[in-house]
Amino acid sequence: MQVKPTEKYRGRDARKCRICGNSRALIRAHNLYICRRCFREVARNIGFKKYG
Repeated sequence: MQVKPTEKYRGRDARKCRICGNSRALIRAHNLYICRRCFREVARNIGFKKYG
C-alpha cells in the first residue's frame, strides 16, 4: 500500500512505513516502503538474505 502524494500531503509526509508509520529512514527500493528498523525484523520473511 503506497501512499500517493496529493495536494494536501507532499514530500516526506506522503511516504511512511507500511508497518509503523515512521517517515524517517525509509527504504523505497523494490517498492518496499518500510523503515530500516522494521526491515531488520521482517527481511528474512520477505525473502532477503544476509551476505558477508
